Amino acid sequence: MTTYVGERRTPRLGGLNATYLGLEIRRTLRNRRTLFFILIMPPVFFLLFGLPQKGQSLDNGEPVTGYIMISLAVYGAMVATTSGGAMVAVERALGWSRQLRLTPLRPVAYITTKVLSAMTLGFAAVVVEFVVGALAGVRMPAHIWLLAGLAAWVGSLVFAAFGLFIGYLVPAENVMQFLGPILAILAMFGGLFVPLEVLPHAFQEIAKWTPVYGIGTIARSPLTGDTVTMAEVLNVVAWTLVFGLGAARLFRRDTARV
Repeated sequence: MTTYVGERRTPRLGGLNATYLGLEIRRTLRNRRTLFFILIMPPVFFLLFGLPQKGQSLDNGEPVTGYIMISLAVYGAMVATTSGGAMVAVERALGWSRQLRLTPLRPVAYITTKVLSAMTLGFAAVVVEFVVGALAGVRMPAHIWLLAGLAAWVGSLVFAAFGLFIGYLVPAENVMQFLGPILAILAMFGGLFVPLEVLPHAFQEIAKWTPVYGIGTIARSPLTGDTVTMAEVLNVVAWTLVFGLGAARLFRRDTARV
């Protein structure tokens, strides 16, 4: 008697589906340390450093508290998406990513799920920051809330790619210790903690080449009224490509070991 073994079928969209994405998001949200840095710390920073500026206005009459709130929303989103992407380091250490390769799940679907999960966390970080800002008395026109929030969220895609890149580059036991100081330094150079105008001229010039600079400037432009330049757009696009291509190369190298 001859037994025929059917060929294993590749699932639709390579295995990308809402159930798997939901599991990824819930698993991340169970990490209390991650939630603290994503959803608690940025709003606390706003209450500590933003509220004392209440009543002060920018040159165009918009509130300084709005400027600080948007900056910290960008910071929260970048921490969230970086953390989401960097989770691959933990999975590699536990052997989970190797187990997934034994399933019909395609590598592209795996990476896409990681990016979507990271972007979902980034969206939550922006929403929480804006809700806290609104409850604390930040008042801005509706289009500023919408455009600034959208820019902060979409721009954080840079750091979803950055998280994946670091996740495939650094061992799991060192990933968060490695990322924490780097994100803080990048936030400083991106003008998220203090306006770049207060830094020495040399630091201001260096800041324009960092991955946070373009996102922060674009996100605040609806409030400040500044025109978004091509250099700022290219800053975001270029860093997304750098981190994305770097993560893809490291992913292929990691897969080739199995």
